[in-house]
Amino acid sequence: MVEPASGNGSQVHNREGHDAGGHDRDGHDVVIVGASLAGCAAAIMLGRAGARVALVDQRAEPSAFKRICSHYVQSSAVATLERLDLLEPMMAAGAVRSRARLWTRWGWIEPPANSSVPSGINLRRQLLDPLIRDAAANTPGVELLLGQTAQELLWSGETVGGVEVRDRGGRRLRLGGKLLIGADGRDSRVAKLAGVRRRTFPHGRFAYGGYFEGPPPGGAPDASLWLLDPDMAAAFPTDDGLTFYACMPTKARLAEFRGDPAGALVEFVSRVPDAPPIADSRLVGSAQGKLDMTNVAHAVTAPGLALIGDAALAVDPLWGVGCGWALQSAEWLADSVAPALAGNEQLHRGLARYRRSHARALRGHAMMIYDYAGGRRMNAPERLLFAAAAENERVAGVMEAFGTRNIGPAQMMLRAMGPALAAGVRRSSRLRTRRGRPPARAAALSAGGREGASAGAG
Repeated sequence: MVEPASGNGSQVHNREGHDAGGHDRDGHDVVIVGASLAGCAAAIMLGRAGARVALVDQRAEPSAFKRICSHYVQSSAVATLERLDLLEPMMAAGAVRSRARLWTRWGWIEPPANSSVPSGINLRRQLLDPLIRDAAANTPGVELLLGQTAQELLWSGETVGGVEVRDRGGRRLRLGGKLLIGADGRDSRVAKLAGVRRRTFPHGRFAYGGYFEGPPPGGAPDASLWLLDPDMAAAFPTDDGLTFYACMPTKARLAEFRGDPAGALVEFVSRVPDAPPIADSRLVGSAQGKLDMTNVAHAVTAPGLALIGDAALAVDPLWGVGCGWALQSAEWLADSVAPALAGNEQLHRGLARYRRSHARALRGHAMMIYDYAGGRRMNAPERLLFAAAAENERVAGVMEAFGTRNIGPAQMMLRAMGPALAAGVRRSSRLRTRRGRPPARAAALSAGGREGASAGAG
């Protein structure tokens, strides 16, 4: 019989209160639904901590990978990759280390030469996903179960006690554990079955992208992003000499892409300022698109349950945070619940610790991302910051740390807004001078001098 999650000897039931059918599988502390970046990272860390982990995925192929993804791992997650012992295998597979350069109408914002921010990393998901899945499968204590689709949650009272899965042959299996982890993506079935609180925020853009073989874009190996206000384009050099080109126009331009998405992608990217050589490159495979990118935020914990990666928080992919946050949220959860799984504290304390860590690290970023995702143009503070970063290395450094999610919005504003305001005043002064008008302060002093002279003459 499956061990009750509450430890009080009660029977495990499905949500309707009937005895759960199917074959029982005992012996796990943790059951993880979803064997992609977040799920595999959590399995590796919890397995290393001594937990017995069942890692299940609906896809039966070990080589399966996420197809619609820019693959970029922000530098804020590089330390997590190092802790997982994945950085060196990724480099051996051909990964490219890169920073990000950003074009706005004020010019290019380049990473400072003396930047202390680690470089991000680019490796196609068709290489990264099997790599991390294999690492998880070979971690002591982790059992990888492929071709298993979550059907129903198991309950002990109001506490989640596991999940019932079904294979492609229709055979059902009940997997019980102290903790169920949903790592099953933006449309998380685990979150839906658990009935956790769900909030959505609209998205006003759509996305198309594809891998191209050809000359490297300017600035390579660094990634290049064009904030065209309100549209966006990007170029991510990656393994095997390929570049991932993407565009995210507002939905008002969707008709341009309906007939020939690949051709429209090439035309769009070819027209950006300082355009990369996409027209001289060859599309490898097909262009991939996503029309609905609604931001989705779930409550990240419930009794006996935790959500990580996109299952917890799926935001606008424009900023390339999905892969990094998947890895980092898995790390925060594993560190938070490991003491409880080892029997050193109650699980609800570990879940509360994870909930606080997730909110503290990501809530501010998420709120800013929601605000811009609707497809609006830049607001005044954004224009001020980007204009200053294009000419002021200090501001550029702060914006790099923020854009790579190494610092939060509050710290970014504290460190960047003062220099940005000063740069704005200088820029305004230069513009007035070029137009033949004295700067405001000089004009005021001049007027004051004339008034003083007139008063003295009187």
